[in-house]
Amino acid sequence: MLSQRIFGRIDPIALFLAILLSVLGLSIIYSLGINDNLLFWKQIISLGVAIIVYFFASSLDIYFLKNSNFIVLLYFLSVFFLVGLFLVGDAFSGAQSWFSIGLFAFQPTDLAKFTLVLILAKYFFKRHIEISRPKHLIISGIYMAIFFILLMLQPDLGSAMIVFLIWFGFVLVVGIPKKFIILLFSTGVVLSVIFYSFFLHDYQRNRIKTFLNPQLDPLGAGYNIIQANLALSSGQLVGKGFLHGSQNRMGFLPQANTDFVFSAYGEEWGFVGICILILIYLILFFRIMFMVVKGRTNFEILLGVGILLYFFTHFFVHIAINLNLLPVTGTTMPFMSYGGSHLVIEFFALGIINAIYRGGRSFHRSDLEDTYIVG
Repeated sequence: MLSQRIFGRIDPIALFLAILLSVLGLSIIYSLGINDNLLFWKQIISLGVAIIVYFFASSLDIYFLKNSNFIVLLYFLSVFFLVGLFLVGDAFSGAQSWFSIGLFAFQPTDLAKFTLVLILAKYFFKRHIEISRPKHLIISGIYMAIFFILLMLQPDLGSAMIVFLIWFGFVLVVGIPKKFIILLFSTGVVLSVIFYSFFLHDYQRNRIKTFLNPQLDPLGAGYNIIQANLALSSGQLVGKGFLHGSQNRMGFLPQANTDFVFSAYGEEWGFVGICILILIYLILFFRIMFMVVKGRTNFEILLGVGILLYFFTHFFVHIAINLNLLPVTGTTMPFMSYGGSHLVIEFFALGIINAIYRGGRSFHRSDLEDTYIVG
C-alpha cells in the first residue's frame, strides 16, 4: 500500500529521462577521473539524494506553496545566502559562489535561480487581472534585479544571464503588453552597454572579445572555447568512444565535467551521440509541457512554465557557449554537469512538475475561484 501511494503517483517517463541524462553525465565524470574517482562517487551520492528529494517534492501540496508565505521567506533566505557568500564564501574560477562543507560544497546560486521561478509564478498569479499595468513589469524586474546584481558582484555572469532569461521568459508568457516589452528591450541594450563599460571585470570583457575571435588570445581568454571546439570536432560522426576522449582525459579541456560537459560528451560520442542527447532533452521538455498543462489553476501552470524555463535556459545557454554562439560565462548542463546542489534542485523542480501533473494534494474548493487561463 505504501509503495503504491509513493510510486503510483510518479510519472515514469520524466523521471527515467532525468536519470538517463544524469547517468550520461556520470560517464563523463568517470572518464575524466578514471585514476581518481572521488568526484564520480560524490556525484553518485548526490544523485541518490536528488532522487529521494524528487519523491519528496512529488508529494508536496501545491496549494500550500500558492497560499502561504513560504515562497517569500525562501526568497529572502536566498538573498541572505548570496550576501553571505561575500563574507564566508569560497572562490572558484574567479567567482565567490560556494560554501564549503567538508568534502561537499553548496552553491546558493542554484537555490536563487529556482526561488526566482517560485516568486515570479506567485507574483504574476496574484496580479493576473491587472497584468497590463507597467508597474508589474517593474516590480517583477526588481525581484530579478536583486539576484542579478548579487550574482554579477560575485562575479558570476553566467548565472546572472540565466536569472535574466527566466524573468524575460515569464514576461513573454504572462501577457505583458508588447510596447512595454519593446521598452524593456531598449532599456536592456542601454544597461548592457553600461555594464560592459563600468561593471565587468577585465577577464569578462576579454571573454566577450574572444567570443568574436578566440584566436586573439589562444592561450588566455580564448583557450577554453578553442579546446571545446577541438573536442567537439574531434568526435566527428560517432565519437572516439567511452574513455577515449583525449581532450577530456588529458586535461586540455578545462572544466570538462561542468561548464564544458557537452563538449566532453561530443568528443566521446560524436555527432550521432549529440543528436541523441538533444533528442532526450527535447522529449523531456515536451513531457514537462504535457504535464504542466494539466495544472488545475494558473499558479500551477505558471510554476510549471517557470520550471521549464529554468531547465531550457540552462540547456540553451550551455550548448550555445560550447558551440561559441555565446561568450564563455560558465553554466551547467541540466542533470549532466557535476555538482550536487544544482542536481538536487533540478530533481526537486522535476518533482514539483510531477506534483502538478498527478495532483499530489487535496483539492480545495477555493481552487475553483482561482482558475483562469494564462495570457
